[in-house]
Amino acid sequence: MDIASKREFNLLSIHGWNLYNADQGKQVHSNANSKAYKTYSKAEVSLHNKRADCWIIIKDKVYDVTSYVEEHPGGDAILAHAGDDSTEGFYGPQHATRVFDMMEDFYIGDLQN
Repeated sequence: MDIASKREFNLLSIHGWNLYNADQGKQVHSNANSKAYKTYSKAEVSLHNKRADCWIIIKDKVYDVTSYVEEHPGGDAILAHAGDDSTEGFYGPQHATRVFDMMEDFYIGDLQN
C-alpha cells in the first residue's frame, strides 16, 4: 500500500471500529468505541496506569489506549503518562500529524472539571 493509500485508509478507519498503523502496516482494534462517552475524574483515570489498562488525558479528554500500547511506534514511551495527563508529550515533535487523526478512535470521555 503506498503512502497516499495508507493516509486515505487512516482517515476512513477513524470512523470505523479499527485503526490502521501506517508505520507498521497493521490494524489496531480499539476498545474505546464500545463504551459510552462519559466524564471521568482525574482519580479514576489514574487507576488505569498499566500496560494492560492504559488511559491517558490529552487536553481534558480521556482516551483508552490499551489496545494501542503494543503498537506504539515509540515503544514504552506511551506508558510514561499512563493514567495521567499526556498533553505535553502528545504534542511533542516526535509525533507525525496523522497521530491527531488517530486519537478519535480511542476517545472515551472528558475529564471532570
